[in-house]
Amino acid sequence: MQIHTERLVLRDFLQEDLHAIHEYASDPLVVKYMTFGPNTLEDTQNFLNRAMGKQGADPRTDYELAVVMKSEGRLIGGCRLNKVSEIEAHLGYIVNRSYWGKGYATEAARSMVEFAFGELGLHRVYADVHPDNAGSVRVLEKLGMTLEGRRRENMMIHGEYQDHLLYSILEREWRASC
Repeated sequence: MQIHTERLVLRDFLQEDLHAIHEYASDPLVVKYMTFGPNTLEDTQNFLNRAMGKQGADPRTDYELAVVMKSEGRLIGGCRLNKVSEIEAHLGYIVNRSYWGKGYATEAARSMVEFAFGELGLHRVYADVHPDNAGSVRVLEKLGMTLEGRRRENMMIHGEYQDHLLYSILEREWRASC
């Protein structure tokens, strides 16, 4: 599977992506608000095995894709769309710290939302974000997502229950903003 944007290619992960994934998945700052990490190489290999194992599912409900810069062919992150029901999907993304602040997360996430509403024909896409993760909040707001509320202590982050903000966008809202 591949999705092309202006600067990126989102594609299925490959075994040779291991070290590029591990570069960001083992970075404490990158995974500060994630439910995993910092990864050992074994953790990253286990993630890669799971992601690759879901690629052939029929029907496919989990789209865990590598984010690759077209200009360099370099894997700089990942983006995930998990179809949780017939009408909605959960969105997630992660980018190597060296590429923060350049709009790559927004570009990748935008393409996944378009895929959800276009090819998958879904009604709603949502995302959870830690309240202190200002960069990720900006990404969701740039996508036109609406803050639905705060989910209290709904995720375990590095051994502690943490709150998350719930954002979402409906297909009709997405189409109106395009």
